Amino acid sequence: MTFSEWLIVILIFQIIHFLGTWKLYVRAGRKAWEAAIPIYNAIVLMKIINRPTYWVILLFVPVVNLIMFPVIWVETARSFGKNTLTDTWLTLLTFGFYLYVLNYAANLTYVENRSLIARTKTGDTVSSILFAIVVATLVHTYVMQPFQIPTSSLEKTLLVGDFLFVSKFHYGARPQMSAVSFPMVHDTIPVAKVKSYVYDDANKDSWKNKLQYPYVRIPGFQTIKNNDIVVFNWPCDTLFHMYERADRRYDKPIDKKTNYVKRCVGIAGDKLEIKQGTVYINGKAVVYPERAKIQYVYQAAFDRSKPVDFNYVMKTIGSTEQVGSNTKGDTIFFSALTEEGVEKLKSFSAFSGIKRRIETRTDSRIFGGQLSWNADNMGPIYIPKAGTTIALTPENLPFYKKVITEYEGPHLVKVVGNDVYIDNKLAKSYTFQKDYYWMMGDNRGNSLDSRYWGFVPEDHVVGKAVFVWLSLDGTASGLDKIRWSRMFTTVNGDGPATSYLWVFGLAVLAYFGLTRFVFKKKAA
Repeated sequence: MTFSEWLIVILIFQIIHFLGTWKLYVRAGRKAWEAAIPIYNAIVLMKIINRPTYWVILLFVPVVNLIMFPVIWVETARSFGKNTLTDTWLTLLTFGFYLYVLNYAANLTYVENRSLIARTKTGDTVSSILFAIVVATLVHTYVMQPFQIPTSSLEKTLLVGDFLFVSKFHYGARPQMSAVSFPMVHDTIPVAKVKSYVYDDANKDSWKNKLQYPYVRIPGFQTIKNNDIVVFNWPCDTLFHMYERADRRYDKPIDKKTNYVKRCVGIAGDKLEIKQGTVYINGKAVVYPERAKIQYVYQAAFDRSKPVDFNYVMKTIGSTEQVGSNTKGDTIFFSALTEEGVEKLKSFSAFSGIKRRIETRTDSRIFGGQLSWNADNMGPIYIPKAGTTIALTPENLPFYKKVITEYEGPHLVKVVGNDVYIDNKLAKSYTFQKDYYWMMGDNRGNSLDSRYWGFVPEDHVVGKAVFVWLSLDGTASGLDKIRWSRMFTTVNGDGPATSYLWVFGLAVLAYFGLTRFVFKKKAA
């Protein structure tokens, strides 16, 4: 929905609220008109039900408000003496419309100083769970989100089995866009393995698809910079949910597309080119930070007369991916080697003539459909920047067609002769509305990234990877599974990664010590 459409929906809710509660306001000693003024009526209602004013803010937080509305309906009924289990179920099952019955048909007395303490253990437990869900959802949406590295596209820099904390506030938190969804999960409800959100992928005009908040982003304290490691929603995600690998296309809300993590090689306004496997930004080769471990495919001549333990070789050079060879077995290919690994490989006499393998064959999968390009040689490509206008031609249209038709659309684009038409109007140029980014994995020989599916729009950005809080080695067992040296290491920054596990340990001890002190003081 657009902002104007949501304003109409909010107005309708305000009318429904007024018609169903104005007599209750009067019975509580307030004025009838106070039930009709948006936001102010919520502030007054919080005073009536004896709840903190900040609850009003929670009513406007996506997903959290789905929890708060039922709570407030029940609290309102209880403020007028309706405390039975039957009253609670009637309130919930009628989606709050039971208040209409109380407003018009019942002669109720306002309970001004009612007790807010739960009368049963069950009620106390439910209240605690709801409070925990609200707090966790706020932290998950606006502060930090946990994320696991599922693939080796950033191998060496980030390992498979790393568990990240992703900052939402660095680039500015993006509030939930799916208005109706299950809290604290992504696109799938665990165990049940069903969609966690309301959306109709088969019918774009369905009312379900209207239940989407417009894209907004709370201002952050920094912008995305070249070489930042960024988590984003994969623009080309067409999976029904994360457990399915089907070929059929499924349209999904932006915030429910699969989370990806890559290095932002190019930012909005950059001109990118890849030559012989080296990335150039604005004509200069990219200089990566020290802790970035860029890997390439290398090949080496193999002397079969010199037997070698390949497991030992792979461990020494720090490669976790399998080697390959040509049909004769006299050339070996290492698919994920850093420069440091190459130097160690040179120490084995069985391998000689070590060089980086550069792809020479064309690849039709490459972004833009340029038949002469491949993963090691492509470009130049301009990365769109909001407000920038480019000349639009049939030659450069393949790079920006999806931008126009989907990311900034929907628009109809077609080519007639040498002319481009947008929505049946001749378009000699196009002005971009959003910023875009170019994301690549550090494991260049094994990364599905922007080289294949193109730009990442700004509204797909989730946050900045800031530190690894846990790292598990899937090939080990017991306590050896934990990579202790990687726990609580920062992701970005200069110099080698440093573990701050001891800082975390001290913080935990300080927390429990302070909690115990406060508890004893209260008890005294």
